[in-house]
Amino acid sequence: MGVSLRISVLDRSHTRRGRPPGEALRDTVRFAQQAEALGFHRFWVAEHHSVPGVAGSAPTVLAAAVAAATSRIRVGTGGVMLPNHRPLVVAEQFGVLESLFPGRIDMGLGRSVGFTDGIRRALGTGKEAMGDFGAQLAELADWFTGDPLPYAGVHARPAEGLRLPVFVLANDAGADVAARAGAALVIGGLKRQGAALAAIERYRDGFRPSVWWQEPYVVVAGNVAVADTREAALRLLMPEAWALARSRTHGVFPPLVPAEEVAALEMTDRERELYESSLAGHLHGTQEEVAAALADLVRRTGADEVLVTTGSYDRAALLDSYGRLARLAGPAGGVTVPGRPASPDPVPSWT
Repeated sequence: MGVSLRISVLDRSHTRRGRPPGEALRDTVRFAQQAEALGFHRFWVAEHHSVPGVAGSAPTVLAAAVAAATSRIRVGTGGVMLPNHRPLVVAEQFGVLESLFPGRIDMGLGRSVGFTDGIRRALGTGKEAMGDFGAQLAELADWFTGDPLPYAGVHARPAEGLRLPVFVLANDAGADVAARAGAALVIGGLKRQGAALAAIERYRDGFRPSVWWQEPYVVVAGNVAVADTREAALRLLMPEAWALARSRTHGVFPPLVPAEEVAALEMTDRERELYESSLAGHLHGTQEEVAAALADLVRRTGADEVLVTTGSYDRAALLDSYGRLARLAGPAGGVTVPGRPASPDPVPSWT
């Protein structure tokens, strides 16, 4: 007998060509309301700086707007990039969120820094800051527990004494940091699946119970597109795949353009190679095809949850895809995976 797998949503607030960035942020808030109505488990927003194609630069601010516009769905960040901020400020921001919306806030954290030297200088950080991620996580935990205080006489109010789930966004190498920190792991598992499987195994083997989580918890993230046909589902993935290829050849992730324009483009050999690579490895197809692919993914990874990160130019088609995904998941908010043991509750048990 199978059980239900939790499915959640990450929206990056993609901008569309010719439309203002503010519209993308308002679309994110509306999308969160729709995701809640569809029954998804959690809704996360992201942090990007100086990116023309992404409007989400202040995730805790946007998370507050999302939480205020919804009532049941869990809300969080995927993620706040900890090297860009002082841990005290991050603790205070999430303390405010958890105080305003108790029991609904997730603290998702990443170790990335700005994409270019100029962005990193503007943020007051450098590539070397990623190496301090483990220490920053430890300091963040201390601000919430108050034991020990990172700086004598300084308290993170209203965070001190609060507890909320912490997730670390990691690649295969960062999984070890998540394990040592005792955080839940969020990892891209649709591409480079061999590396992801090895990282997940290391995470589970090395997991240390913490103030955040008592047991390991694995979230596999990636693009999932559902439509009447496999070809229609693939079209949903094309705008972001082209934007990624463009960013890797021109240094800037641009606003999304319609799939029809992408299909008609004359790409250079290098652009075509990167574009096709960006399309590969995602789950797309009809509801039946995607349900089977998700069940297979979970059987191989043992994931407790899947975080769907799909973005596209056509908002109506994108919402239709998420609606189809919700319908195949059923009222419990997840796909049925035959023979899979039940996942632990996503809210940690605290000591």
